[in-house]
Parts: sequence; structure tokens; C-alpha cells
Amino acid sequence: MYAPNKKNSTLFIHKRKHFTGEIVCIRNDRWPVIHSSLLHVFDMLIKADNYSIIVAHARGRLLLMWICLLLYVTAFAQNDWVLKQDKEGIMVYTKNLNNSPFKAIKTVCIIDATPAILTAVLLDINNSKEWVYATKKAILLKQTSPDELFYYSEIDVPWPINNRDFIVHLKASQDEHTKAVTIVADNLPKYLPENKNMIRVPQSYSKWLIEPMSNNKVKIEYILQVNPGGTVPAWLINLFATKGPFESFKNLRLQVKKPVYQQVKLAFIKN
Repeated sequence: MYAPNKKNSTLFIHKRKHFTGEIVCIRNDRWPVIHSSLLHVFDMLIKADNYSIIVAHARGRLLLMWICLLLYVTAFAQNDWVLKQDKEGIMVYTKNLNNSPFKAIKTVCIIDATPAILTAVLLDINNSKEWVYATKKAILLKQTSPDELFYYSEIDVPWPINNRDFIVHLKASQDEHTKAVTIVADNLPKYLPENKNMIRVPQSYSKWLIEPMSNNKVKIEYILQVNPGGTVPAWLINLFATKGPFESFKNLRLQVKKPVYQQVKLAFIKN
């Protein structure tokens, strides 16, 4: 294994002798897993009766470099965000997760509000059912500081599926340089005893990234990963996964315009 130019490149050439030929594979030292997988593929091709890869000149090497790149892109493309809905300035993406059959959701949009107004709306738990899709109940359990709280929520699900409930720990913070606000919500399924008439959500995680723009606008990136629990198949949950975020963000645009939030000031948020 050698480097053509160690000072200017992190690409290495890996050689494997096979009879009179050699296999050449471009490897980046930051892709050890992909590199190992590619070598395994090449070894299997060599052992097959009908295949022989012998790289004898530059054109052959370029072909193998292309194959390496194609396999790399294919392996990672499955975990990229895929745009599923782009309507009314609200973009909803989904992404496959390696550790869950339920897809992650990302929603991106621009809203007419300051960081303080939007943060105040998100922390106003008792009124969140006015805009969060399918929320039947939302109760503030405990506020440990102006930027941190615990709350309980019940989600109304069409019959015959049982309603879901969950408990969340919410924490807000602001970057002192960029003024971007991050709000992270972690699920606490054991925080309260379970209700036998509902299914407790066993796992969820969400994050809001609120970036200030000019003219009192903010760009929002919201990411949600959730396992709703119960026996509803993942494919059915994934089929309708974009509806909730889209409807919620439509309602959020109206919620931030309500008079109660217009003069709000938060000590931990600077616009």
C-alpha cells in the first residue's frame, strides 16, 4: 500500500496480486468499511469461474475507479434525505434509518417571526394543541428554568387504533455568535405511569434549528425520529408520515401571528 502524494492526497492505491494481474482499488482512509466491502466483492469476482479482473493499463484502472465510486454512492444513497412534499413553501423530507423501520422526517420552511416569538410559541405547551397536528391534550408538567421544561401530550389517532401519549423533556439554547436557536426534545417513556387505554410512545427524538434571517423572518429545520409503539406496521406509518409535519407547519405560520406573542421577550433569546 502506497500513497502517490502523501502531502496532497488522502487517496491510496491498494494492490492485490492474482496470478499475473493485479486488482487496483482507490481507497480513502476515511472509508475503511467501504474499502473492506469493495475488496470482498473483488475477491468473490476473482473466485468465480466466469470472471477475471486484470488491470493492465490506465483505462482498466479508470473503469475500476468508476465501479468503486458507483458502489460507494449506491451504499450511502439509501440514507440520504428524500424530498416527499414541496407545497406552500413547506418542504418535507424522509430518510431511512439503519436502526429503525420507521423513517425519519425533516421539515424545512421560512416563517415570518423573530427567534424569540417562535421560541415562545414552541415553549407554550398548554396552547400547542392549537397548531400541532392531531394533538388532543398537551400539559406542562414542570418548568425547571425559562429555557427547559417537561410536558405530557396525547395524540388523537383514528379508530380502531389506540391513541398515543408521550412525555418530553424540552431544552432550548441559542448560539451567541449566529443567534441560531436549537430546541431538543427527548422522550421520557417512564416518567409517568402508563395509561391502559393508550399506547405509550417508546422512543422519539426531535430537534428544531431556528436560524434568523432579515426582515423578521426565520428559517426552520425540524427533524423528527419516532417509534409510535403498538402493532401498526411500519410501512403504514411511513405512508402517512409527511401529513402531520405539513399540517403543523401550516398552523404554526398562523400561530406566531397571534397578538399574545407579538411583544414577547425571552431573557435567553436575542433577536
